[in-house]
Amino acid sequence: MAKSTFQNKPRTCVCLANTFLFLSLVLFLLLLLWTLSSFYNPIPIIHSSFTKPKNEPKLEPDGVVVGSPNCAAHEPCDPLEKSFYDDPGLSYSIEKPMKNWDEKRTDWLKQHPSFATGARDRILVVTGSQPLPCENPIGDHLLLRLFKNKVDYCRIHGYDIFYNNAYLHPKMDTYWAKFPVVRAAMLAHPEVEWIWWIDSDAVFTDMEFKVPLDRYKDHNLVVYGWPNLVYEDKGNKSGKSLNAGVFMIRNCQWSMDLVNDWAEMGPNSPNYEKWGQIQLSTFKDKTNPHSDDQSALIYLLFKYKDKWGNKTYIESEYYFQGYWVEIVKTYEKITEGYKEVEILGPTLRRRHAEKLSEYYAKLREPYLEDAGYKPFVTHFTGCHQCNGNNNPMYVGDTCWVEMQRALNFADNQVLRNYGYVHPDLMNSSFVSPLPFDYPA
Repeated sequence: MAKSTFQNKPRTCVCLANTFLFLSLVLFLLLLLWTLSSFYNPIPIIHSSFTKPKNEPKLEPDGVVVGSPNCAAHEPCDPLEKSFYDDPGLSYSIEKPMKNWDEKRTDWLKQHPSFATGARDRILVVTGSQPLPCENPIGDHLLLRLFKNKVDYCRIHGYDIFYNNAYLHPKMDTYWAKFPVVRAAMLAHPEVEWIWWIDSDAVFTDMEFKVPLDRYKDHNLVVYGWPNLVYEDKGNKSGKSLNAGVFMIRNCQWSMDLVNDWAEMGPNSPNYEKWGQIQLSTFKDKTNPHSDDQSALIYLLFKYKDKWGNKTYIESEYYFQGYWVEIVKTYEKITEGYKEVEILGPTLRRRHAEKLSEYYAKLREPYLEDAGYKPFVTHFTGCHQCNGNNNPMYVGDTCWVEMQRALNFADNQVLRNYGYVHPDLMNSSFVSPLPFDYPA
C-alpha cells in the first residue's frame, strides 16, 4: 500500500501542470484576439466642451469678425469685436494718462448690452490695506472685521467690492496707494458708473442707508466736508476742511484727468517736495512737510474751481463719513430710539429676508427724524489699527475699544436678519437670540 501511494503522486503533478499550461494558452489567445480587434474597431474619441469648434469666429486684421455671436441683452458674453482692451498701448499704470475714456467706455457698453442696463447706478466699492502682516498684535483681526463690515454692506445693497493689498506703484504707499488702485479699477470695470473708495479704518454704521445718487447726478466727485472752508477764507485755509479717506468718483474722463493731476502731487512726482512746501505755506494747520492727498485735493478744488470744484459735491447734510470721536457716544441712544419706533410700528419689527432690507429702510424713514439717524460711516481717523501708532491725543486703547463698539453696532443690524444680536457692544463674542416680534 505504501509503495502504491508513492507511485501515484508524480502522475497527479503532471496532470495539474498540463491543465495550467492549457489555461495560460487560452488566455494568451484571447488577449491576442482583443488586441487585433482594437486596430480594426478603435475606441471613438469623444470631444469635450473645450474641443475647438469647426466654425470658430475669426478676427480679421481690420477688426472685422466673421461668425461672431451677438451678445444678448440678458446674458453676459464678450464678442470678438475690438474694444479698448485690444489696444496693445493700453496701460493700467497711473503714469500713462488715459484719453477718450468716455467714448471707449460707451463703445464697450454697446458691445455688452447686458451690462449697459442699470449702468448709471452701478457702484464698485474699493478698499484695501498694506501687503505685509500688521505689527499691532490685533491689527490683522481688526482688518478682517473691518473688511467683513464692508462685505456685509455691499451684500445688502448688491454692490461689488474689490479689496487690494498690493502697492500698484512702488513709490505710492500709505494714503497715496489708493490712486493707482482707483485708476486701475476704472479700466477693469467699465460696467460701473461709480468707484467708491473707502479707507480700511472706516466703518459702515448704517447698514440700510443707500447713498442718494440722484443728488450727485451733475457731479463727478463726492467727498465729505465743509464747502465754505474749502472755497472761502483764502488767507486762512485748513487742511481739514474735507476728508479724502472716503469718496465716490464717477467712471469718466473728467475723473481720469483729476486722478492724474491729484497724483502728480504724490511721491511718484519729481515735484513731490515742492508740493509739500506749497501745502505747508497754504494750510495753517499742516505740520507735516510732505505732500498729502487731502491737502492736495483741497488745493486743486479752490485753486482750480472752474475745472475741478464745479463738478465736486462736498457733502455735509449727512455723515458720508464722520469723525469717530463725535459719533461713538451716540450708538446706545440711537439704538433705543429705533426700538421705540419699532414698538409703535408692528410692520417695522416684522421679520424679513435680508434682501428686503432696503424696502424696510424706506418704511422706517418717516419715523427717523424723531428717533435720530444712524451715522452712515464712522471714520477712525488717527487710529492706525495695523501698526498701532495712534495719534497721541487718543489715550490708551481708546481706538480699539471704540472701533469694537462701532463694528458691533453695525454687526447688530446684520445679525438681526439672522435672528441674533450683540446685547453688549463691548463683547464681540457673545450674541443672544431675538424673540419673535422683538421689540414689542
